Amino acid sequence: MLTVGVDVGGTSVRAGVVDADGVVRDTASAPTPRTDDALEAAIAGVVDELRGRYPVRAVGLALAGFVDAPRGLVRYAPHLSWRDAPVAARIGDRLGGLPVVVEHDANSAALAERRYGAAAGASSAVLVALGTGIGGALLHDGELFRGAHGVAPEFGHLRVVPGGRACACGKRGCWERYCSGTALATTALEMISAADAPGPSALARRAAADPGSITGKRVADAAREGDPIARAAVRDLGTWLGEGLSLIADLFDPDLVVVGGGVSASAPLFLDAAREHYARVATGAGHRPLARIRTAQLGAGAAVVGAAVLAREAGT
Repeated sequence: MLTVGVDVGGTSVRAGVVDADGVVRDTASAPTPRTDDALEAAIAGVVDELRGRYPVRAVGLALAGFVDAPRGLVRYAPHLSWRDAPVAARIGDRLGGLPVVVEHDANSAALAERRYGAAAGASSAVLVALGTGIGGALLHDGELFRGAHGVAPEFGHLRVVPGGRACACGKRGCWERYCSGTALATTALEMISAADAPGPSALARRAAADPGSITGKRVADAAREGDPIARAAVRDLGTWLGEGLSLIADLFDPDLVVVGGGVSASAPLFLDAAREHYARVATGAGHRPLARIRTAQLGAGAAVVGAAVLAREAGT
């Protein structure tokens, strides 16, 4: 049975047709609109594009936010417009009654990595998904842990800097404001504006001409090319990743941490720094086993695969 997984992100809606072996057969995408109606139309549009080419039986949506999976509701999504919205029913209606399920994007990615990727065989694992923000998932004895109300864990909104950078959730100083694709761009721009910014920097020249053109991906690309400001910004992200992982280790003591999301494609630039910082600041450092840290094998497509798996299971 072929199903479609849709990763509804803050910047793009990405869909894939997935088979029973977790293989993505085909993809479609669209920009993420800012209103409920336009967003739901965009999701239905990418699904319709794919089911025009494949016999699709069900759809799974993966997104960052507070999700009531059994009822198909999105309570709150900091980077999307939905608030207490019956998303599964609305999308199902647009698709002519096709079954639709909804799940947190990090939970979807963790399930996919548990079935087909880096977390295979791990009994206690945490997924940290770095993208527009930070998503998190916790696997205990191989099963997803959602908390009493289905919203755990929200790693990205742990406050790491009281009074720090403003976050879309309404707080200030959240971890994702220092460790994400968006944060990478913010850090680079702050470094460019600092009096002691390293140079010469092509990234700084681009920012001077058009500050809005500085994205996390552009910073990562510049770091690969040796740009000093970009490299410093990426090192800063690695430090913040290690800091957050030390908090997670204190809370959950996982055997394995899987770093996924779109930013994980640039992991060779920052993961060693993250490991070193984590090992240095974790409580009891030097006197306790530390979690293994791996990058997600399924990459940015893990949430798509996991959502499709959940859709398949709900339809069987």
